[in-house]
Order: sequence, then C-alpha cells, then structure tokens
Amino acid sequence: MQRTDKTFLEHFSKYYIKELNSMDLVGGLDQLYELENKLFLDMYAFEIENAKKTLREIIEKIITRAGKHMILAVKYYYIQLSAVMARKLYECQVPADKVSAFSVSSVEVIELKMSDAQFLQYADELVEFFVMVITERKKPSFGHQTVNKVILFINDQIETDLTVEDIAKHFRISTSHLSRIFREHTGVTLVEYLNIRKIEECQYFLRHTNKGIADISDSFHFCNQSYFTRIFKKYTGLTPKQFRDHQEYANFKYNFPKENKTI
Repeated sequence: MQRTDKTFLEHFSKYYIKELNSMDLVGGLDQLYELENKLFLDMYAFEIENAKKTLREIIEKIITRAGKHMILAVKYYYIQLSAVMARKLYECQVPADKVSAFSVSSVEVIELKMSDAQFLQYADELVEFFVMVITERKKPSFGHQTVNKVILFINDQIETDLTVEDIAKHFRISTSHLSRIFREHTGVTLVEYLNIRKIEECQYFLRHTNKGIADISDSFHFCNQSYFTRIFKKYTGLTPKQFRDHQEYANFKYNFPKENKTI
C-alpha cells in the first residue's frame, strides 16, 4: 500500500458515498452523521465505553441496511471515519508525522487485514487509539510547570532518539535537577517514563501494521531487539510477538503513581 495519502483517502471517501447511494443507504445518512457527532463527543470526553457503544451502533445500522454488501459498506465507512479522525487529530495539534502514521496504518489494516469477523474488534481499537492520541494532548496537571511541559515534549518527540540530556538541554536546566523534579512530582524516573511512552506507542505498530519487530525496535531507538522485548514484557506482561499474535489482549496504558491538581 503506497498511495495512503490524503488524495487516496479522499478518493475512497467519495467511493464510499457512491457505494452508499447504490445500496440505498443515503436515507439513513442524517442519522449516521448524528451518531458520528456523538461518537466524537464521547471520545473527546474520554468516555471510551460510550464511544465504543456508539460506533457499534453505527456499524450495526450500516450492516442492516447494506445486506449482502455489508463487508464493502463497513470497510469504506471505516476508511471515511479514519480520514475524519486524522483531520481531527491534526486540529488537536497532534504532530503531522503521527497523523500520517495513523492514516497509513488505518487504511492498511482496513484493506489488507479486516474480515467480517473483525468489524467490531477493529471499531473498538480505532476508538482506543484515537482516545490515546488525544489524551497525549491533554495538559498534565502536576504541580511543576516544567514537569508538565516535559511530558508534552516527550509525547511529541517520542519517536526520536530522545535522552534525558536532550530534554535537559531543550529546557535549559541541568540533568540532575530535571531528573529530581520529574521523579519528585510524578513518582517515576524520567528514564523509565521514556521507556513507558515508547512501549505505549509501539503497541499500535505491532497490532496495526506489518512492520517487523526489529524495525519497530529500531524506530523507537531501543539499543537492540532483546532489550526492547525485555522492556515490552516488563510493562505489558507479553513479548512483542505475543502481543501481535493475540489481539484479545488489551493495550497497556500507563497511569502515573501520583498526580495533583495544583499548578
């Protein structure tokens, strides 16, 4: 899949509307758009289970009306929805490279992997990933502004070869001071948090792309695949291969041991 760019997505969005017309689905578009609006409101409110329920309702309506064309109808709805999600991520100031990766991976999964048995599973994962990305844009609420800024900086730069020294230099403070205040306010070391964020990000590429495990390890600048596997298992309880092969396991999501509201 090479043509996974904006033009490609728009092409399929238009094709999706054409298919809806041919299947006599247009009469239900107003209702679908209303549900879609509710879907995004739920996701922006971090109401993941409500969002999943809403998206399932949308898919069920498409399946009911599409009849024998349901696989095609659902696939192209997902492509349209992924394109809308990508634009909304960009509007939320998600870095363009991450938005692009989301778009490419979504289309690849829909076109190459999704079967009729995976309609609802993919819907749930799409919701979870979108919420995960917008959660990264939510301003942290620790009692030190530099710590909050460091967390946002890490979220934006996680796919670079980022070190504690790089972060300290960016914020013009010493590495010892940065390490101390970060652990003091978050309850976790800065080095550990860098690994945690890498593992959180790697999960999407393991589950939604054909990218090799060694390539994913290299992309996130782990020193070698063995170390990547050890760190991945430390936080998820699974090896990267086990996580990729067993879609039923939920994504690992880290919660800070402590967070206060005084800024």
